[in-house]
Formats: sequence, C-alpha cells, structure tokens
Amino acid sequence: MNALSAKFKEVLSTVLPITIIVLILHFTLTPFEAPLLVRFLLGSFLIILGLAIFLFGVDLGITPIGSMLGETLAKTNKIKVVIVAGLLLGFMISIAEPDLHVLAGQVDMVTAGQIPKMAIVVVVSLGIALMLAVGFIRTLYNFALSKVFSIAYTVIFFLSLYTSPEFLAIAFDSSGATTGALTVPFVLALALGISSLNKDSLASESGSFGLVGIISAGPIIAVTLTSILSNTDRIVGSLTLAITESTSLLAPFLAKLPPNAWDSFLALFPLLLLFHFGDKFIFKLPKKAAHRILKGLLYTFIGLVLFLTGVQAGFLEVGILAGYRLASLSQPLVVFIGLVLGLVTVIAEPAVYVLTTQIEEVTSGYVKRKVVLVALSIGVGLAVALSILRIITPAIQLWHYLLPGFFLAILLTHFVPELFVGIAFDAGGVASGPMTATFILSFAQGVAEATEGANVFLDGFGVIAMVALTPLITLQLLGYIYKVKSAQGGVDPNG
Repeated sequence: MNALSAKFKEVLSTVLPITIIVLILHFTLTPFEAPLLVRFLLGSFLIILGLAIFLFGVDLGITPIGSMLGETLAKTNKIKVVIVAGLLLGFMISIAEPDLHVLAGQVDMVTAGQIPKMAIVVVVSLGIALMLAVGFIRTLYNFALSKVFSIAYTVIFFLSLYTSPEFLAIAFDSSGATTGALTVPFVLALALGISSLNKDSLASESGSFGLVGIISAGPIIAVTLTSILSNTDRIVGSLTLAITESTSLLAPFLAKLPPNAWDSFLALFPLLLLFHFGDKFIFKLPKKAAHRILKGLLYTFIGLVLFLTGVQAGFLEVGILAGYRLASLSQPLVVFIGLVLGLVTVIAEPAVYVLTTQIEEVTSGYVKRKVVLVALSIGVGLAVALSILRIITPAIQLWHYLLPGFFLAILLTHFVPELFVGIAFDAGGVASGPMTATFILSFAQGVAEATEGANVFLDGFGVIAMVALTPLITLQLLGYIYKVKSAQGGVDPNG
C-alpha cells in the first residue's frame, strides 16, 4: 500500500498543475459547460488513479520480467538470440505503451478512421522492435553512440525528404509518445542486463544509457517508410467529431470502457504468454514470486484501462476546447498559455526529478540538479510555445524546427562525453510524458482547428516531437559545459 500511495502522489503532482490551469481558464477566459467540466474532473481522477495503479503494476510485474530477460540474454552470449529477442521484446512492450495508444487514438479521431489506431500502433511497434535489436548489437560490440545516432538520423533525414507532410509530424510525435511509462522502465531493465555482457566496466556503465534514445528513432523510420510505401493521398483532418454537446456525465466513460478493456487485454496478452513460457522453461520462479509478477500484470491491465478511459472520455475534449477558444480569443495569448503548459508539465514530471538527481550524482555535483531542471523547463516551455506559434503562422513548418534541432543534437554527440549523450537521448522520453501526449497535444489540435488555413492533421501534431527534442540539446549542452569544467579540474568527464 505504501508503494501504491507513493505512485499516487507522483502522478497527482503531474496531473494537478494541468487541472489547476484548466480551472483558472474556466473561471477567467474560457468558461466550460458544467457537464464538460465535471467530465474533465472525473477524467482527471481516473487518469491519476489509473496511472498510479499502472505504474505500480509495472514495478511489480513488468520491470522484473525485463530484468530477468536481460540477465538471461546476457548469459546466452549469442548474437542471434539477442537480435531475435530484441525484435520480439521491442514489439511486445511497445504495443502495450499507453502514450502510444493515446496518440494513435488521436490520429484515428482526427482522420475519421482513415488512419486506423491499430495501424499506427503496429507500425510504430515494428520500428521499436527493429531499433531495440540494433541497440542490443550496439551494446554487445560497444559501438559509439555518436556513430549510431548519426547513422540513424541520416537515414531519417533522407526518408523525410520523400515523406508526405501529413505523416512527418506523426512520425516524430510517435517517437516521443512510444518512450513512455511502460517502455522506458522495461527497456532500462533490459539495458542493464545486456550491458553486463561487456566486460569493460566503464563501457558497461555507459552502455546502460542510450538504449531508449536508440529505440526512439525506430517509430520515425517505420512511419516515414509507411508513408513512402503506401503513397497515401493528402488527408485533411477535422475535430468536429470530437467536440460534442453531450450533457451526460457517465455515458462517455461507460461507452469507452469495454473497447479500452479489450485493447488493453490484447496489448498485454503477449507479455503474459512470454512470462508464462519463460517461467516454465527458463526462470522457474518460486510460486510466491511468480504470483507477484502475475499480480503486477493484473494491476498494469486495470491501470491501463482506467487511464485510457479517463483520457478519452473526459480529458481530451477540454484540451481541444481550451485550445480552440483561446486561439479564437487571442493568438498571442494562446502562445503564452502554451509556454506555461510546457513549464509546469516538465517541472511536475516525477521522472524528471529522478533524471536531474541522477545527473547531479554522475557529475559529483558539478552539474546541479536545479540548473538541469530550470534548463529543461525553459526548453520544454519554449518547445510548446514554438509549436503553437507554428500552427498560427502559416509560413512556419515543422521541419523548420526539427531539421536544425536534430542536426545540432547529432553534432553535439561528437563533442560531449558518451555518458551525457546516452542520458540526453534517453531523456527525450522522460520529458514527453503522459500530459504531453494527452492534454498538450489535444490543446494544439484545438488551436489548429480554430486557426484559419490550418489543417488539424498537418499542423495539429508535432508538439510531442518538439518536447522530445528539447532534452537532446539542453542536456548535451550541459554535458559539454561539464566536460570543459572537468578538464579544468582534472575530473573524468565520463563519470
């Protein structure tokens, strides 16, 4: 109960700032209809409850499975086994990621089913599977992260030249959304096991970082390839289906519950099978330990259902309407609100606290936690504000931000200590958490719907990509500063 209570407090600190901002907007600039506001508050409660139970279940069941699998793969020491395992595990864990389901649902909703939710989930999961196998190989042979990222993003750059603009934002958004609450802890647990294959202790330490960053390139490659191969005609999105006038409080939740339960079951069933056969033939755990993991999988399922239901039935609609009404009221104001949303979202993210503390420990206090937190919060705030500015300014396109941003991020990998490169690219998934994939994304779509000349499908996505890009630059710049300071003080920049 103490562990569950701790998770509840963590999630509460993440969702509460957004809830307070919505209430302030309700009583000042954009009053919401009473049923809509009540559904939002009920949705917020379900998100807090669901995400807390989900994360508790991940700690209890998913992370131990990842750790055991990583150790098992390390013991085999066979490259073919490691590659196949990377492909299977990458697909299985990604397909159950809640943030990805939210994003895919948004794409399905905006395109009125022209791009089905499960199509996005499967394509992105295939991309994760491919790059997880690549990440395993990189760890085994101790390839430099700078080379791996340079090759991956060079491929992405050339694929982007032939990708339709409608799919480009989805590709980069899916990258940030996939590295979420389920994928990150599972992959980090795998990384620790796989990195133990490397007998060099320094290489093993740095090898445990960077795997999340490597797999985040997979969805971009998979979605851009899908766009090129499918040769899809131009798709125009609309949010008219999403903005309802229903006065019912519970009907939307009851309607979303059964399909979300089925989707969650399908998403977690492969992991259940994997654990069943793994325990029978490999792990052979005591009954008490096995039951504990099965209980964790059950908690994960319940939490995922509650989280998705809260998002879809009560949370997204207010995000859309807030963006729509603020953009209709004042465009400069909506940019400022975007800045505030970005600032408070990253400050309240519990995983960011863990990350900033880790950096301070790794650098023996040279890079202060507060400095990293301030840099990240300003960066994410600007990322959201610039995303809103792009929507309301037709001349600005997404690639105007992403191309120089990723070019700078890749360039920095050649001048920054390997440890900071891994931490920076892993941090992209930390910054683009559940609130970015839900409220901030729907807020941006509402702005696009209210802006004359904007296409919701073309312009309403891309904000997750911008938020995920921020840590790549911010943390590497801090790493470079640390490198300079440590050289002056005779400290090893690799920690």
